[in-house]
Amino acid sequence: MRKKTASKRIIIPDPKYNDVLVAKFINSVLKQGKKHLARRIIYDAFDIIEQRTKSPGIDVFKKAVHNVKPVLEIRARRVGGATYQIPTEVRQDRSIALAIRWIITYASDRKDKSMSLKLASEFLAAANNEGNAVKKKEDTHKMAEANKAFAHFKW
Repeated sequence: MRKKTASKRIIIPDPKYNDVLVAKFINSVLKQGKKHLARRIIYDAFDIIEQRTKSPGIDVFKKAVHNVKPVLEIRARRVGGATYQIPTEVRQDRSIALAIRWIITYASDRKDKSMSLKLASEFLAAANNEGNAVKKKEDTHKMAEANKAFAHFKW
């Protein structure tokens, strides 16, 4: 082993729901260090979900993240001058990170007024297995399935 591996950072759960996943999501929404604003955006999104569906916003959020988490992904690998797309399984922490990133990306592409509304819409869509974030996961899985022939290059 040549270099040290980076130590895992411990993420403190968010104050309102006491949940680490919500804290990770808040940290991903964070822009220019304004954590209070990021928290307000997420909590407002949860309130909007509760008004629309009469079910707890955090449950819809967790279901959405679970539905977007990928199981397989494609990794490029060079073997003798040719680059192969090799399907690999995704680690648990990376699948959560990808799900969070995809939800935020596709939420910000929506045509709603505020980021809270955009996130609420994306959470609801993802919880119902719809929306662009779920489509991205399915596309990733299709790519991995299509390149299953190169799985033997994985080592």
